[in-house]
This record gives sequence, structure tokens and C-alpha cells, in this order.
Amino acid sequence: MGKDTPMTLAKALVPSQSLVTRALMVLGGSLFIALAAQVQVPMIPVPMTLQTLAVLIVGLTYGARLGALTLVAYLAEGLMGMPVFAGGMNGVAFAGPTAGFLVGFVGMAVIAGYAADRGVKGFVPTALVSLLASALLYVPGVAWAMSLAKVAGLDTAAWGADNFGMIWEYYMSPFLMGDAVKAVAAALIVTGGWAVLKGRKA
Repeated sequence: MGKDTPMTLAKALVPSQSLVTRALMVLGGSLFIALAAQVQVPMIPVPMTLQTLAVLIVGLTYGARLGALTLVAYLAEGLMGMPVFAGGMNGVAFAGPTAGFLVGFVGMAVIAGYAADRGVKGFVPTALVSLLASALLYVPGVAWAMSLAKVAGLDTAAWGADNFGMIWEYYMSPFLMGDAVKAVAAALIVTGGWAVLKGRKA
């Protein structure tokens, strides 16, 4: 790898990444996300979990490919019955209105990881990437929630997902502030990691 070739934080911390090392990183990353999903932080109007914060950190740290693999592993763990999703949920969550967000986590990690692979560093650029990835997560999330009635024949009104107005009220607007906070926090954590690494090498 050339001197000026962009490097992710994970590669900078662990230069020699064997297959076993990468597998352990995927396992560790999926466990990190699972634990973060169980943490609730009081906020107005609704509490927020740290799930998407962990997804952003994994993407920004691992890069697109390894980040995507980690999220696929995380979703697979849920499908196998492990209580890795928010609230201790497992694969049953894929039958509900938030399944689009779960699948969208893969894209979220890819977007953040793609930026990391291209050498995006510094708080402001990293925060902007994190905000973009957080915003785009609503695309599959809302698309799935709005299609449930037609695709699965479910009574989506019972979940507050019968129309876009309800989806905005129950699935979007209460979480926007929390998502912005988590995007900024992810940028702070990752850029802080780079600063610590740079300080050790100085």
C-alpha cells in the first residue's frame, strides 16, 4: 500500500489483517452493535438507542466492505434467533414495520465506509458523511413501512404506518434529533481515534 493511499482506522490500528483477524473484527463489530442496540438514552420526545451510532462507527472505522460484512453478520444473528436488535428483539423484527431500517443498516455502513475508504477524515467531513448516511437510512425504512399493507396484507394502522403522515409522526420526526446527535458523536469518536493514533506515532 502506497504512502498516500487512503487507509481506514481499522487498517491503521491492525495493519496485518489476516482472514482470522477480519473474521474476529466482524464478530466483534456485530457484538458491539448488538450491545449498543440495548442501550437507551433519555431524549425528548422519545428515548433513543445507540444502535445507529454503533453502525456509523463500524462503517467509518472498518470501511465499506468489512462494514457491510459486519452488518450482514449482525442481521444474520438476529435471523438465527439471537436477541441482538433493539429491545432484545430477534428475527421476528423482520416481520414488523421497522424491517426496512434493519436492512438499511447495511447501506448505512457502506456509505460511511465508502467515505472512510476514500480517505475522508476530520470532524466536519466525517460528521457530514454521518448525517448523510443517517438521512438515507429513512429511504428503505419508510419504503418498507409504507408497503407493508400491500406486500404483507398487514393492518399497518395498528403500528402507526398507514400513510406517510403517520410514518412521519411515528417513525421519522421523533428520531431526527437523536440521529443528528449520534452522527456528530460518531464523527467525534472516529476523529478522536485518529488523533490518538497520530499522537502515538508522533
